Amino acid sequence: MVDPKTLRYAATHEWARVEGDTCTIGISKFAVDQLTDLIYVELPDVGDNVFAGETFGEIESVKAVGELYSPVNGEVTGVNEKIVNDPSILSADPYDKGWMIKIKMEPGSKVDHLLTYEQYEKQIASEQH
Repeated sequence: MVDPKTLRYAATHEWARVEGDTCTIGISKFAVDQLTDLIYVELPDVGDNVFAGETFGEIESVKAVGELYSPVNGEVTGVNEKIVNDPSILSADPYDKGWMIKIKMEPGSKVDHLLTYEQYEKQIASEQH
């Protein structure tokens, strides 16, 4: 079980977990709850390069389409095909089974620019008003 408090967050609601030079990316429970009824997820292919602040995919619900943004530069080394086939996994478990992609980060890449859990909680609290 992944503790959301140990992750880093982008202002665009993606989360990042770094282990060695691998960064696992997903979207926050807040984002999943805002989208509701997810029907489609488009993710990159293994071997694709992604860049911090640029889109790597798309997520669609019955009420909206959202872009997915990479928080780091690197090469996609893993794609969670289970969520492509069954987007409801994201609603059930956005931080563990609902991971989206794994990226081999460029040497020297950091996630210090991302929000801590506490900072992210403050951001989403301000968005709800």
